[in-house]
Amino acid sequence: MVFEFEITPSRKLNHTMKKINHLSQLFNSLISKPNPLLRSMIRLWLLVVVCLSFGSSTIQSVKAQNLDSLYSVWQDDSQLDSVRVWALNKHIFNGLVYTQPDSAFKMAGEMLEFSKKKDYPAGQALAHLNRGLSKAVTGDYSEALEHYTGALQIAEEIGLDKIKGSLLINIGGVYHNTGDFPKTLEYYNRALEIYERLEDQEQMAIIMFNTGYAYSLLGNNPKALEALIRSLKISKELGNKMIAASCLNVIGGIYKDQKSILKALDYFERSLTLFTEIGDKRNIAAVLINIGQISATQGNYQKATEYINRALKINREIGDRRNIALSLDNLGGIYRDMKNYSEALQSYNQSQLIREEIGDKVGLSNTLTNIGLTLSDQNNPIKALKFCLKGLALAEEIGVLQDQKDACQCLYDTYKALGKGNEALVYLEKMTVIVDSLDAEETSKKLQLMEFQKVMLADSIAKAEEARLVQEAHQEEVRKKNRTRNILAIGGMLAILFAGGFYSRWRFVRKSRDIISKEKDRSNNLLLNILPADIAEELKIHGKAEARDFDLVSILFTDFKGFTEQSAKLSAAELVSEINTCFEAFDGICEKYEVEKIKTIGDAYMAAGGLPVPTPDSTKNAVLAALEMQAFIGKRKAAMDAAGSPAFEMRVGIHTGPVVAGIVGVKKFQYDIWGDTVNTAARIESNGKVGKVNISQATYELLKDDTDFTFESRGKIEAKGKGEIEMWFVSKNES
Repeated sequence: MVFEFEITPSRKLNHTMKKINHLSQLFNSLISKPNPLLRSMIRLWLLVVVCLSFGSSTIQSVKAQNLDSLYSVWQDDSQLDSVRVWALNKHIFNGLVYTQPDSAFKMAGEMLEFSKKKDYPAGQALAHLNRGLSKAVTGDYSEALEHYTGALQIAEEIGLDKIKGSLLINIGGVYHNTGDFPKTLEYYNRALEIYERLEDQEQMAIIMFNTGYAYSLLGNNPKALEALIRSLKISKELGNKMIAASCLNVIGGIYKDQKSILKALDYFERSLTLFTEIGDKRNIAAVLINIGQISATQGNYQKATEYINRALKINREIGDRRNIALSLDNLGGIYRDMKNYSEALQSYNQSQLIREEIGDKVGLSNTLTNIGLTLSDQNNPIKALKFCLKGLALAEEIGVLQDQKDACQCLYDTYKALGKGNEALVYLEKMTVIVDSLDAEETSKKLQLMEFQKVMLADSIAKAEEARLVQEAHQEEVRKKNRTRNILAIGGMLAILFAGGFYSRWRFVRKSRDIISKEKDRSNNLLLNILPADIAEELKIHGKAEARDFDLVSILFTDFKGFTEQSAKLSAAELVSEINTCFEAFDGICEKYEVEKIKTIGDAYMAAGGLPVPTPDSTKNAVLAALEMQAFIGKRKAAMDAAGSPAFEMRVGIHTGPVVAGIVGVKKFQYDIWGDTVNTAARIESNGKVGKVNISQATYELLKDDTDFTFESRGKIEAKGKGEIEMWFVSKNES
């Protein structure tokens, strides 16, 4: 989601505006011959003063209000013109924009004519804003941009920075939805400059969220996370659960794309909790769809359909037809994966009707193609052909390359099934061209983004330079753009010349590339299973990885009590299976808390927090991981006892201090750590107790002020080869 904005008065502003009419009458009484133009100017001046006084509350997110009462205010001729316009603005945004965009557009037109007649510029800006929003909802981004630009021009003339800033965000949102991310970031950056100057933290958080979301779609995850984490920090400080929940949702999406399922689910669930607390049903539904998609990728179709159906029910309750269609499309995809084609078609057909009714061409193109693919799966190529052709025609009309590619794939498969090889070849060739265009488009976006970043840097330098240097920098920028354009033009012509020669080798190259890619992925995944990501990357680049000193690493040891006695009660297969179950759970917990697994030694498990990349919260994360491991073993034992099966109990110990870390061996190499800290951590574990997490004095000193934990002093305990060591039991503070 991208945050878009309406301009709406707070209750304080509403109360103040009711007094404007009385103030206007007072001014009129002071003028012997009231002039209509003068009265209008006085009222506009009063409104500007009010907006400047209460500007922080004039740009808000959507809040539910009594729509009938708002419309009644609009129809009441005795009300002040500005009050009537503000009321209609909220009626349109809250009641119509997302559910009845055509009606919203029409009613905003009435607002525009009224505001022109009354010479009320702020009302004209509001009307253009609502018209732009209604067009953006239906995917008519060119007209949305036209109305946003009109509103922006009026806002600049009035001189209200807050209104201008919110419009810049909306314009950036249009470019976001059309895939022009450099333009998106340009407008977000302009808005950010305004709100940084005004020191408006809430709007800064919103812009950073939108910026992070744009970077995530560009595939620049480090930049995306940087912006999102900044937004999350500000929104938490402000207590803005809406923005915080949205940040968590997008961060979850980033981890989902990276196949880090546990982290993705953690962020989605935290996001869902916040959206539920604030009662934001639209976004609750969006997060439910995300969780459902993860369940589907895991093959848990029952759970996936449950989540998507919950989202569908919510979207129907709030009347959000656009997202009803989206939910139905997701549901259709799950049924198709389950090979339940009749249910899939039923969902897709419902989605098709809704998208046709609301004029959502972008979504309709995708739905039509999905229907065609499902019919093809049902061995019904004749019907499939009809829908795939309609999907392709619509995708070409709106210029969405990905949908064109999917439709061509559908047509290729369908014609091939019909035994029409020539027609199938036509769409295979067309699909190849589209794939090349997608690659070129992606490259172009990256080039544009690089150019945008250069321009931003040049602008910041130019502000500190004299006028002569600014002009010189501008001319140099123009020359760079011309050179870039010429290079791209020459590259395009060369690509056309070489395309014919490369086509005959296309199939061979593609198969080879796929094989190489798969093998590369397998080797990378194998390497990452053995080594931390940073160390693996260093090994791939340099062929070796140097040993490193770390000043503060928290070493975690676990050990099963009475392992020998319990293992005697199990067969070899049962023993290995039980240990594997426990250690698999530990692996997941380590991944969740970003604790690095080092190795297992028999029934012992060793991990470390704070390497290969030290972080401020690595010690806390190591303790949280240890507590969760103990909780898992406790639940596991209870379940095994109930089933009458042998189960393990466990000790856990943690000590923090300096270590040396590096790779040992040439064949079957292993990442390992050494130092007295490791030996001490082992002694802390061996002197622990079942079901407890035992920590050293060094670890306690780092965490003693953390209110998340409760500590129990054990005093000094004799440890083999170490003398007396101060030890503490730590537990999670649930209060």
